[in-house]
Amino acid sequence: MALDFWVRTSGTWINVITVVLGTALGLFLRGRLPGQMQKVITQGLGLVTLFIGFSMAGSLREAQAGQVDGVILGLLALVLGGLLGEWWKLELLLEAVGNWLKHRFKGKGSFTEGFVAASLLFCVGPLALIGSLNNGLVGNNTLLTLKASMDGLAAIALTSSFGIGVGFSALSILIYQGGISLAAGALAQTLPDPATAPQVMLITGVGGLMIMGLGLNLLEVAQVRIASFLPALLLSSLLYAIAARLTS
Repeated sequence: MALDFWVRTSGTWINVITVVLGTALGLFLRGRLPGQMQKVITQGLGLVTLFIGFSMAGSLREAQAGQVDGVILGLLALVLGGLLGEWWKLELLLEAVGNWLKHRFKGKGSFTEGFVAASLLFCVGPLALIGSLNNGLVGNNTLLTLKASMDGLAAIALTSSFGIGVGFSALSILIYQGGISLAAGALAQTLPDPATAPQVMLITGVGGLMIMGLGLNLLEVAQVRIASFLPALLLSSLLYAIAARLTS
């Protein structure tokens, strides 16, 4: 018997609500905290983001395709994906989307930066993918509920720095996680065990490197053009398939 639409997407809706609530609380605190306190919150989030990125990037060691090491595949995916992202001007496209939303909803401050940073942080990672698959396949929203609580806390910290743009990342969550949950039946045929599939490990590792870049941006150590690397997530599976076929 097919699962009800709301059951299959329940975790996504919970996630959307926690991000919206976290953003609202962040906006409430933003005008009431001294600048140095806001900076400390952002730095704390940056450090935790780096830790999450490091942890995810370790998945590259489990993503070997034939004789090709997962780290090499991750490097190729990032370089080729980054070149494609620059060619397609993804930074400018996302900035245009953010600016449109900013103008449409009269946002202030670093609206676009908040929208892009939060969308990446909330949508890239194993919990988003595996949790959405579990929710869509069997109606189990446990992983997405855990992720939702983490995202809500992160939204508070991000909003204190970037403003209301963070809240609009809920749209990205709705489209990405909700889409995966609804398409879980088809995805399950290609990824029978998403928790250990090497393709997922590779995507997770590449996503982890991008999350590390976000952490560096939050700490103001560097300005990594994260949006330009987004095609690397799509290229990861393709490169894995090619490497596995050529070296098997």
